[in-house]
Amino acid sequence: MKMAVLLSGSGRTLDNFHKRIADGSMQGSIEVVISNVAGVLGLDKAKGYGYPAFHCATNTEINEILAKYDVDLILLAGYLKLYTPPESLKKAVINIHPALIPAFCGAGFYGMKVHRAVKKRGVTLTGCTVHFANEVYDDGPIIVQSTVPVADDDTPHDIADHVFAEECNAFPAAINRVHDLGVDYFWERTGKGSDL
Repeated sequence: MKMAVLLSGSGRTLDNFHKRIADGSMQGSIEVVISNVAGVLGLDKAKGYGYPAFHCATNTEINEILAKYDVDLILLAGYLKLYTPPESLKKAVINIHPALIPAFCGAGFYGMKVHRAVKKRGVTLTGCTVHFANEVYDDGPIIVQSTVPVADDDTPHDIADHVFAEECNAFPAAINRVHDLGVDYFWERTGKGSDL
């Protein structure tokens, strides 16, 4: 599948995608990389990898760029803004959340806020969830979930490191699963596709 990557920061997830595609452990190809934040390291990395890379501040600008490329999936890779895709790609936006949805998710739960909440609650198991995105934060059909144990002496930063390491496996696994089963499978499995 042909993919666009949307990011807002350093591009660590883009690094992982690039490496996994190169070694054959992740299916698909990256056609374009877009950041809603100007001058971020992720855009420099994208250019270094040879991907077309753009800064676009609004959904409209992003969708204008996407219209110029043949894209099957949009991957939100550390993209810290609610994104509204073009109608043709409404069911094809994939996000990763650094917790096990439905726990520690929704508006306001992102990045270190999630890991601090996990630590404060005292859970012994956290992880990450790769899911399709819709107009509600962390609400779309789940593709893959992967767990990470939380030790009593783990700090929120330790938890973040462990979860990100697992994200590097889970996100490519989810892309492969979508490639094998198709986008519609996940929407139909959950019944969420009926209202789109």
